[in-house]
Amino acid sequence: MSAVTPPEGAEAHYRALESLYAAAPINRFFESRLAIPAAGESRIHFTVDQRHFHAAGAAHGTSYFKMLDDAAFYACNSLVTDRFLLTTQFSLLLTRPMGEGPVVAEGRWISGQRRVFVAEARLVAADGEEVARGTGTFMRSRIPLATLPGYAAG
Repeated sequence: MSAVTPPEGAEAHYRALESLYAAAPINRFFESRLAIPAAGESRIHFTVDQRHFHAAGAAHGTSYFKMLDDAAFYACNSLVTDRFLLTTQFSLLLTRPMGEGPVVAEGRWISGQRRVFVAEARLVAADGEEVARGTGTFMRSRIPLATLPGYAAG
C-alpha cells in the first residue's frame, strides 16, 4: 500500500481554491462544487431548485450572476497564487430561463496577468444548451490567500 502524495505547485493551489470556494458562507445557499482542471479554467457544478426561483417559476437572476461570476473569478484566481482577486465589473447575457436541475458554469481566463484580469463564463443546462454567459474584470486585492479560512494550500 503506497502513501498518497499531496499535490504540489499549481495543483496544490487549485485544490486550495476549491477548498476556499467550499468554505465560503454564501455557498451554504447553493448546492455547488468547484473544480479547477487547469490554469485559467474552472467549472462549477450546481443544482437549481425551487428555492432559487422568482415568482414566475424560473431561476432568479441572482443564481445566474453568482455562478457566472464565481466561474470567471476562479478561472482568473487560478493564475494568482498570492492574492485574492476582486470583481470590478461583470456583464451578463441571459438567453433562456433556467428551471430545476443540474447546471454547469464554465469559466475561462481571456487576458491580463498583472493587475487586471478578464474572463468569460457560460452556464450550460443539463440538456447541453447554453442559458447565459458573462464577462468580467477582476483585480488583485491586498488580501493574501493564505490568510483566508478554507484556503488550505499544500
